[in-house]
Amino acid sequence: MANGAGSWPMVATLGLVMASLSLGCRSSSNSATVAPVPTTLRDAAPVAEPVAAPVAAPVAAPVAAPSAAEPAIKIVDWPIAWTPERERLALAYRRAHSDPNAQDLTIVPQVIVLHYTGGDSAKGTKGYFDNITIEPSRKQLYAGGKVNVSSHFLVDRDGTIYRLMPETKMARHCIGLNHNGIGVENVGDESKTKLTEAQVAANIALVRYLVAQHPTITHLLGHYEVMKFTQDPLFQERDPKFRNDKPDPGVRFMRSVRTGLTDLPLVGLPSDDKSP
Repeated sequence: MANGAGSWPMVATLGLVMASLSLGCRSSSNSATVAPVPTTLRDAAPVAEPVAAPVAAPVAAPVAAPSAAEPAIKIVDWPIAWTPERERLALAYRRAHSDPNAQDLTIVPQVIVLHYTGGDSAKGTKGYFDNITIEPSRKQLYAGGKVNVSSHFLVDRDGTIYRLMPETKMARHCIGLNHNGIGVENVGDESKTKLTEAQVAANIALVRYLVAQHPTITHLLGHYEVMKFTQDPLFQERDPKFRNDKPDPGVRFMRSVRTGLTDLPLVGLPSDDKSP
């Protein structure tokens, strides 16, 4: 009895071992059929890499594009004096000359007007623009409004570009185009202190920058051309007698600037003056 009872656990143990081995064999057989699955997964993994690569390439291309349309340019902010009194006088000027219902000085730029200062100092021009009111000795302009003249930009003789006020705020720089024009003053003239090649290059760069910043801009004019522009819808002057003829910045300068901008679809007055 004792020997019979001892042999039973041994038989049971052997049975379990054999069952385990049998199951192991079946597991090995099953794993052989499952084995291709990881292979398929490994094959699928590299698919993610080619998909990612084409996505990254197009993203880089648009980033480079703005640099061509919006060239690198250095602008030095040098704001002119602007007080609540100047704001009030400027708004009164706008209501009198272009928009009687205007509530502020915000403009949508459509025209760039180039000027020269007639002097030889950027500091002197800035100091003059800092005056809140125009002097009574400038009778015609004083009669049109007491707010002093101004400009958005001032280009020094070495080509340094100063921003005197935001280009979306009305400046008093050009009869008929203050409500939609950006004014650019250049230190000098075309006689004693001739405008420089550095200023030509700076104006070209500035115009490109402004057109890129404000797609609403369609026209580029010299101040001397504006009185030939009075029939254009962009010109607005409520007082039909308020006009003045100006010589700035001269045919030579405008021709030089336009030569550097032939790729831009800017409208202007083709000069009939072929003098240098």
